[in-house]
Amino acid sequence: MSDRRVQRDTRLRLALIFGGRSGEHDVSVVSARSVANALDGDRYEVVPMAIDRSGRWADAETSKRVLRSSGDRTDAVIAFAGSTGLDPRLSDGGFDVAFPVLHGPYGEDGTIQGLFEMLDLPYVGCDHAASAVCMDKALTKRLVIQAGLPTVRWSELTASQWRDDRSGTRQRCLDLGSPLFVKPARLGSSVGISRVTESSDLDGAVELALEHDTKVVVERGLDAREIEVAVLGSDHPRAAEPGEVIPGHDFYDYEDKYLDESCQLLAPAPLEAGQRQAVRQLAIDVFKTLGCHGMARVDLFIERSNGRVWVNEVNTIPGFTSISMYPRLWSISGLDYPDLLDELVRLAVERHRDRQ
Repeated sequence: MSDRRVQRDTRLRLALIFGGRSGEHDVSVVSARSVANALDGDRYEVVPMAIDRSGRWADAETSKRVLRSSGDRTDAVIAFAGSTGLDPRLSDGGFDVAFPVLHGPYGEDGTIQGLFEMLDLPYVGCDHAASAVCMDKALTKRLVIQAGLPTVRWSELTASQWRDDRSGTRQRCLDLGSPLFVKPARLGSSVGISRVTESSDLDGAVELALEHDTKVVVERGLDAREIEVAVLGSDHPRAAEPGEVIPGHDFYDYEDKYLDESCQLLAPAPLEAGQRQAVRQLAIDVFKTLGCHGMARVDLFIERSNGRVWVNEVNTIPGFTSISMYPRLWSISGLDYPDLLDELVRLAVERHRDRQ
């Protein structure tokens, strides 16, 4: 380990925050269990803090019970007794670092990161600005394009545009070509996403996306391989070996991710050396362009017909279960799970110290 790592004789008090209001609640709980089990008890005092599906923070005993629960069932999280406000322990100044394992809205979108900033508490992962930008697919694409990085043809629309000028907005989307992917701009887990091959289906796809967000991104679909790259670091980030997702459905949708076992996750991805280096470098460029820090999983496409690489989206708090792609890719790249967590904590503490 680097001598800049958190010293082994220093036991840090770490707030492990998980659950939350997003559709990825269950995945967050399982991720948190994996993180808690991998953190070295000689180096960290892990204090679990659970948030239920309505945004209530659990009391200390409930949080411990949820984290200790055996198996992957998290039904007990739904209605546990918590307070309507913030867990008071967070603001007592007794924590050295926070580790949010909150996927999707209210955890990955800069919301809780802003809270940590207000509390002057070091925290793992991207800051509030980068988290908010990466959560918004439209903002991500704008910055990627401004930096001269490749992303697929796309358009965006708002609920008011769809209401006030449906005909013109529809045509703008159809002009992208076919097939189209219609997505809520600020949601994860492929919730509310539709693949559109017939123009008559566009209205229904947009209406579905608008049920989840007031802003929608419409992209031209590609016949492409889906590549995921784990990036780690600060000013000089590094990328792990790429992985590949082979969907079991028409695309990598919610059911494919969480409800069945039809997709395949290949780690490492079967790429030629030149392709492997190209996608790793592009992932690093995206990470730096968007102001990321600590960790992010950069999702890319490789077009089958010509090998061109395109930026898809960025996840600033990727899954951290034992089989999740982010830790798997670092493991095959020589950084095992406990050391990866140590590095993330070190980066969090170092950033906070530098900002002081």
